[in-house]
Amino acid sequence: MTMEPQILDMCCGSRMFWLDKDDPRVMFCDVRAETHEMPDRKPLTVSPDVIADFRNLPFPDESFWQVVFDPPHLLRAGINGWMRKKYGKLDKVTWPEDLRQGFKEAFRVLKPNGTLVFKWNETQIRISQILPLTEYKPTVWQRTGKGDKTHWILFIKPE
Repeated sequence: MTMEPQILDMCCGSRMFWLDKDDPRVMFCDVRAETHEMPDRKPLTVSPDVIADFRNLPFPDESFWQVVFDPPHLLRAGINGWMRKKYGKLDKVTWPEDLRQGFKEAFRVLKPNGTLVFKWNETQIRISQILPLTEYKPTVWQRTGKGDKTHWILFIKPE
């Protein structure tokens, strides 16, 4: 029996925080598919199930019970830098509208009463600039990482 994915990871990258990087419940998406050798000589592989831009997802409305939105958080990253390869990069001009559209898409494909898991690192852009880009109110917010710069924020889609 084939299981339909119940979870969408909109920007999976190398699936760094997933316990099961091949979890059949998850549809892994990213705008890129590539492999790089990192400074520690380990490969970094971005291999999504579906190549898709988080601003325009190829899924019907209300398709997933859970959506994970961990978009690129860097505005400044060298073209060949390992940070860009690992995390991706936002456009310096269009990033607010890009993220606004990403939130819209996340909530569009989320089922009513579904949960959006949003992850953000505020090394270059403060979280206070990000949250106004969605109309939805968070339910849970946890800061982690070096200097508490990584934010895990949960939202629930109302009926």
